[in-house]
Amino acid sequence: MTAFRLSAFYAAYFLVVGVHLPFWPLWLADQGLSTADIGLILGLGVGVKVIGNPLVAQVADRRGDRKPLMVVLILAALAAMAAFALADGFWPILLVNLLFFAVWPAVMPLAESLALRAAQEGATQYGRVRLWGSITFILTSVAGGRLLVDASADRIYWMVLAGLAVTLAACLVLPDRRQAGLTAGRWALGPLLRDRRFVLFLATCAAVQGSHGLYYGFATLHWRAVGFGEDLIGALWAEGVIAEIALFAVGGWVLRRVGAMRLLYLSGLAAAVRWGATGLTDSLWVLVPMQALHAFTYGGAHLAAIHHMGTTVPATLSASAQALYSAAVMGIGVGLALYVSGDLYAALGGGAFHAMAVMGAVGALLGWRLARRSATESP
Repeated sequence: MTAFRLSAFYAAYFLVVGVHLPFWPLWLADQGLSTADIGLILGLGVGVKVIGNPLVAQVADRRGDRKPLMVVLILAALAAMAAFALADGFWPILLVNLLFFAVWPAVMPLAESLALRAAQEGATQYGRVRLWGSITFILTSVAGGRLLVDASADRIYWMVLAGLAVTLAACLVLPDRRQAGLTAGRWALGPLLRDRRFVLFLATCAAVQGSHGLYYGFATLHWRAVGFGEDLIGALWAEGVIAEIALFAVGGWVLRRVGAMRLLYLSGLAAAVRWGATGLTDSLWVLVPMQALHAFTYGGAHLAAIHHMGTTVPATLSASAQALYSAAVMGIGVGLALYVSGDLYAALGGGAFHAMAVMGAVGALLGWRLARRSATESP
């Protein structure tokens, strides 16, 4: 029952992600915003997580529970999304977007902490419940692409709002796994930030996952500009996640054979290859195999990170570790990449993906150093 409820929550959460991630830039463009404005709004929105996620996680680790905070955060996200209906122009949209990103992204680190705790207690396997989120992402991105053919961009907004309501319902039936909270006065982030190896781990993840910034913000706009229809764009997004699901399904075997840190290093190499090739051509003969590398550039890097934190971080710091990971990856890494992506794409078009290839290569270099430090880690 625990595995089913966690799987249902991941599926519901990624109903939102499957529409918001690939198609929200289209809604922003429909509001009359330029590519530079969109890059700034998305980058600053994601950057809010650097502050918001760790603060929420600090509260969760002190309390020792997760579910009540998750319910409050999802309700706040629903309210913020509803406020977009009243936002008109750059500044109102920017403000509401900042409010949305202050609460919605903080939900997932708490959910990941719940899932890891359940896995450690033998109630489920992380990859087995997480893959349902990826499956939902595929179905939503493909269906979303088809639903948006010749349709108003306002449909994107209503799909996201409906997904948030479903996520709230799924959260209400989650198990509430309580544990001892932190000692009063203790700062949960301190021990983690003083650990040089953990900081290097965060920097590696930020570079590898951050290399997806241009993809998240402008791949849909770029592919539409070169003549791809929304249904084909949705299929390309879905292909990457299908590859990700395949890796999650055999994730335990891969981790035993390769080791978490070596998998992270290989994911950085895959990112350098993927974005380098994507920046060279719009040919489907190249894009299709490069999209398959999403199995490693996102799936492998995420699986390695979750496994590493689950085996090295104390349970009392699990929410804070997840929040720092989310802040480093989606806040600093992806946030900075999104921030510069608007100007890069305006100046270079598809060639801007080469900057993401450099970011992936930096991640590979940091991952290689981390793997060397972890040479004694059991694969």
